[in-house]
Amino acid sequence: MSGASLPSRHLGLDLGGTNIKWVVVERHAGDWRVLDRDQVATPAADGPDAVVQRLATVGAEAVRRSERVISVGIGIPGLYDPAAGTTRFLVNFPGAWAGKAVAGPVGAALALPAFLINDARAFGLAELRLGAGRGASSMIGLTLGTGVGGVIAVDGQVLQGHDGTAGEIGHQTIEPDGPWCNCGNRGCLEAFARADQIAVACGTATAEEAVARARAGDVRAIEGLANVGRYLGIGIANMVTVISPDRIVIGGGISAAADLLLGRIGDELRRRVHTTSLDEVEVVTAALGTWAGAIGAAIHGAEEAERKDAAAAIPSVGAR
Repeated sequence: MSGASLPSRHLGLDLGGTNIKWVVVERHAGDWRVLDRDQVATPAADGPDAVVQRLATVGAEAVRRSERVISVGIGIPGLYDPAAGTTRFLVNFPGAWAGKAVAGPVGAALALPAFLINDARAFGLAELRLGAGRGASSMIGLTLGTGVGGVIAVDGQVLQGHDGTAGEIGHQTIEPDGPWCNCGNRGCLEAFARADQIAVACGTATAEEAVARARAGDVRAIEGLANVGRYLGIGIANMVTVISPDRIVIGGGISAAADLLLGRIGDELRRRVHTTSLDEVEVVTAALGTWAGAIGAAIHGAEEAERKDAAAAIPSVGAR
């Protein structure tokens, strides 16, 4: 049996403001499966050093439980430098995260190659490889929650861009003079469709309450969610026009209200997309739930380690 056919194991760490989720996945002949998973509290209030140390400790326990792990990927809820393995900006984390080394210390503690990925891109990669996006040639995905995360995949590969920020669907401008977004722009899709704005639109304390009231027949909640669905539809229509995907995957906490949103999303797609056939575009909900980020981080770590090994095996110009 060749070494290429042997299964390999990979760790994924998903850094969240409340919890750190981890999974160990196994890859065999191109198929992925989850072997083990768990979560622990994130010591966010204790600052960046404590968080990075917790990532390393959690990772070490996961590797001890599963053994034979050969790479680690770390999902980051914000901006990062993929080459340096450092964070740039984590909007929901206190402390000085600019330039904070994460991949290096965690990789060193585990004696494994370590790679960072944005958590929304990790979600998309997981859904693309073994979730609702499996089999799609091209895919766009959105995670609806505290913010609106995004992912774009073309020809079976998640687009990262030169700095890991490709796919920020939530930060496309929907209304030039719309409300301010946390990113500093005005009128972003996220400024209309993130959880706190859903609550405002529906006259409730939380997005979860908005969904519950809409299901109970509350007129304001129903109208508020319909308006959110309209903005989501506009943003998705833009992406369909540019990318022409065959699959659209909607995930995140608010995706539980997909049945209340998909009608208006579909209305906007039909109203605004005229350059490609919508008959070939599926709109589906995510399949992997809250573990998608950790799963995708593990897959990213595996694929990046593989690319790095392949690059190292290519002789440099002029080598004898």
